[in-house]
Amino acid sequence: MGMEAAADAGIFRLSDELAIVQSLDFFTPIVDDPYEFGQIAAANSLSDIYAVGATPVTAMNIVCFPVKEQPKDVLKAILKGGIEKIHEAEALLVGGHSVEDPEPKYGLSVTGIVHPEKFISNSGARPEDVLILTKPVGTGILSTALKAGILKEETRKVLIDVMKTLNRDASRLMVELGASGATDITGFGLAGHALEMAIASKCTISIAARKVPVLPETMEFLKMGFIPEGDYSNKEFCKNSFEIGKGLDEDLITVLFDAQTSGGLLISINKSKGKRLVEKLHKLGHKHASIIGNVKEGPGRVKIV
Repeated sequence: MGMEAAADAGIFRLSDELAIVQSLDFFTPIVDDPYEFGQIAAANSLSDIYAVGATPVTAMNIVCFPVKEQPKDVLKAILKGGIEKIHEAEALLVGGHSVEDPEPKYGLSVTGIVHPEKFISNSGARPEDVLILTKPVGTGILSTALKAGILKEETRKVLIDVMKTLNRDASRLMVELGASGATDITGFGLAGHALEMAIASKCTISIAARKVPVLPETMEFLKMGFIPEGDYSNKEFCKNSFEIGKGLDEDLITVLFDAQTSGGLLISINKSKGKRLVEKLHKLGHKHASIIGNVKEGPGRVKIV
């Protein structure tokens, strides 16, 4: 599996029983604390490996840093946050590369392993499946409010906790229960990544807008106009492939297009197993995991109801 169908990671078969999985991601800081930034960036980078049901084994740092303008302690804190998440994932840091840059950037190149016949992709959703989202949406809107310095400390902590949480448990459980398909929710928002899944799977995806878990205060800040530019781009890009039900609140629709950082997994699984997957995630502390829709026969489109 390569770049076709907006796949989450590249997968290359080495033998009948082993394939390597590769992905790379990095970005500029979205929080002020360098340690938290390192944690979030690493969790985000590991997510594409988890999205295909694979196990991360090695990682390499990708670092851009203004070494002449900022203290090296800032860089050390970023890397400390990153390596702690790598260790939490039970993977090994094996190197990396750094360049001097006016704007800090950090992320990982990650290699994982999976059985070549048992990986999960965004093209696997099937009619009669239900859709499960494992993390709440709203990180883009809340991060915008955070940059403006008006986010309550309590909400900030919830936001950081969600973004730095690994998708490891969700990945393991979806493999264990035999999920049909999956993808992780990042820059294109829930709606955009759901559309990628619908097109790749040649099915119609239906999302119940009011069942989508949303981070606290997200709707309040959305109404105040704290909407990332990417959200408008996502909505514009997807508009011709969406069917939006009558009577839905416009703000509720907008939040579905919110660009996410280190978002959850969107998992397509047979309806007989969906409730069990959610219950198992709740027991492991992933309290926001919810069934948010289903998959139906039809063209590669998304319906918001």
